Amino acid sequence: MTIDLHRIARRATYTVGRLSVEGRYFCDTLEDKDRDANRNGVFDNGEQKVYARTAIPNGTYAVTLEHSPKFSPRYGGRKVPRLHDVPHFEGILIHTGNTADDSAGCILVGRNSAPGRLTGSLAAFNGLLPLLEQAAARGEAVTINVH
Repeated sequence: MTIDLHRIARRATYTVGRLSVEGRYFCDTLEDKDRDANRNGVFDNGEQKVYARTAIPNGTYAVTLEHSPKFSPRYGGRKVPRLHDVPHFEGILIHTGNTADDSAGCILVGRNSAPGRLTGSLAAFNGLLPLLEQAAARGEAVTINVH
């Protein structure tokens, strides 16, 4: 299964994107500020990661479902999507939230209802998670392309 995250609005404190699953628009996303100014997937030319205030670099990452001590209890004990081998980052998840303050580098899903804000985050997450669970049950690899 392929997920695409197309960043459409890079602002001073947050980044808005559109998430597609298998080529079909699924929901909006909200992340921290995208500090990869030249969008080459690395922090270079003076670009610097700011802890818990920086979106992950552009790139393609494997996604698996894993238990999260923080988020799994919120979702009835279900596993959550985790991105792997993200340069300079650990523990990057796709989860619910309303503002970039809820992100800490993770990808939030929902509907971009106002500048820098998501609504319907739980509904979006509850729609995405079964698709990922079904792909995992089929033994299908899941990747996310962030650009």
